[in-house]
Amino acid sequence: MNTIILVGNPNVGKSVLFSKLTGKFVVISNYPGTTVEITRGEMSLDGEKFTVIDSPGVNELAARTEDARVTCDVVRDHPDAVIVQVADAKNLRRALLLTHQLATLQRRVVLVLNMMDELDACGGHIDARKLSELLGIPVVPTIATANTGVHLVQKSVGTASVPRFDVRRGSPDPAVAPDRQVSDGGTGDLRSEEVRGLETGAQPGLLAINDLLGQTYTHVRPRRATFAQNLGWWAMHPVKGLAMGAVALLFTFWFVGMFGAGTCVNFLEKTVFDGYISPAATRVADALLPMDQPVTRFIHDFFVGDYGLITMALSYGFAIVLPIVLTFFLLFGVLEDSGYLPRLAVMVNRVFRAMGLNGKAVLPIVLGLGCDTMATMTTRILETRKERVITTLLLALAVPCSAQLGVLLAMMASVSAAAAAFWFLLMVGVTFLIGWLAAKLYQGDTSDFILELPPMRRPLLGNVTMKTLARLEWYLKEVIPLFVLGTAVLFVLDKLRLLDKLARLGEPLVKGWLGLPPETAQAFLVGFLRRDYGAVFLLDAAKDGRLSPHNVLVAMVTITLFMPCIATLFMIARELGKKTAAWITLFVFVFAFLVGGIVDKAAHWMGF
Repeated sequence: MNTIILVGNPNVGKSVLFSKLTGKFVVISNYPGTTVEITRGEMSLDGEKFTVIDSPGVNELAARTEDARVTCDVVRDHPDAVIVQVADAKNLRRALLLTHQLATLQRRVVLVLNMMDELDACGGHIDARKLSELLGIPVVPTIATANTGVHLVQKSVGTASVPRFDVRRGSPDPAVAPDRQVSDGGTGDLRSEEVRGLETGAQPGLLAINDLLGQTYTHVRPRRATFAQNLGWWAMHPVKGLAMGAVALLFTFWFVGMFGAGTCVNFLEKTVFDGYISPAATRVADALLPMDQPVTRFIHDFFVGDYGLITMALSYGFAIVLPIVLTFFLLFGVLEDSGYLPRLAVMVNRVFRAMGLNGKAVLPIVLGLGCDTMATMTTRILETRKERVITTLLLALAVPCSAQLGVLLAMMASVSAAAAAFWFLLMVGVTFLIGWLAAKLYQGDTSDFILELPPMRRPLLGNVTMKTLARLEWYLKEVIPLFVLGTAVLFVLDKLRLLDKLARLGEPLVKGWLGLPPETAQAFLVGFLRRDYGAVFLLDAAKDGRLSPHNVLVAMVTITLFMPCIATLFMIARELGKKTAAWITLFVFVFAFLVGGIVDKAAHWMGF
């Protein structure tokens, strides 16, 4: 089957173009021998089938990071593929540097100038037809989000060719011959002598690129900055940026904590499940499964008992956690699509330096508010192992995922505003304290902070909806089964009468040290499977009046610092190794109960 590889710099719209070319039937899998995900799909053109591969974004064909190495490997492993290079039209010079490297590899290329609407808004213009003539390859202007020009990309695949660079000032030959490729120790790096020259500053293709820009690119400064441009500048201002961050935080608290975890959860839990689904399921089970037979009673309780599949697992998963996750995913999609998150990284860069990190680390941290498992995987964007280890530790320790965060926000209704503020400040303080200590104890360097700032944009409803639905699909496939598993574990332990025994074993720690009721040991037992599942147990106890406001604060602190879930543990082991995962897990468990006990004693003194 013919192959098309999408290649380009980060944040140029490759994934959007990929979805437009292939539709919604795609396969996402790890590239062989790595943990980097590659997306594959199929495209039909004139009766022919094409495999389309979306590769990780790169700034050069040099395998400096695992993502870049995978892109190099994909290009190397498909020598006959057509390369569709997706470029941000506003950053044509940088895109042409990558085009020049592809030319040295003698790869057939279609150059896609994406985001043409943003180029026009900032006063730029590219003569795409002339650029195509000079390079000798198809050059297609597109606005992928609006599906503009996508059909031209499809038609141009058959006319792809090797780019040529006319170095008028550096060589009498109108076409630069491909440089000799050199090996890189078997690492899969596709760097040639030409690419090595680009890295070291001796850039033989730069004159040609400047000549191309001079002939095809013009720019007229807009009369005044747009509102989006001003908003982008304000987001990084020392004062206005903090104000915008505070507004975003307050809106998150209202939308996720009050609307999602309050209004939506109350409706689904009280009206839908408690009012209709659970009673109906119980009546059906009572009619079909008589309680006088041991086997039928066992099956009856498995579905609608105290630890039943319907009355607990599905109720928790769909009525309590789903609306919280959905509202967070919607909000996160808006922030992601708007271009705000990279500016947040700029704002916190100086603070993160004290923890041996740089501003890039805020991206996995923020993503951890959606899912710690996915966030742990994205720490590979950080360039040094020290940065990856510290960020992973902070994710495992003090960053609640969307489901848990919503439950915690719901639990705040049981405590005073001062206690809620204490919890928030404590989590922030723990994050920076542990990060600072880890930076002092863990040897290694911190990489330089280099980050592209995409323009601030109005989030598109279609993009946000697509991202939200994709993340919702992940929740239904990955999290709901764990809720079922956690409930099944509790059900079996309860039937074997081991649940009370385990609670008694944990009583000295839970009751004696944390000051919580003994039955809350169940929350920490299942919390290892899913930390948010344990948080739901504690939320139920708070709603039933089994926890005082003081107990709720202690429970919130302890479960927040608890190990996120078993899936995160597996991901840490895969990314950093089993030994590192074991040390992080041991530290997190000990630290969570240590701080929880200290808060129990200190909160009495503080009057919480």
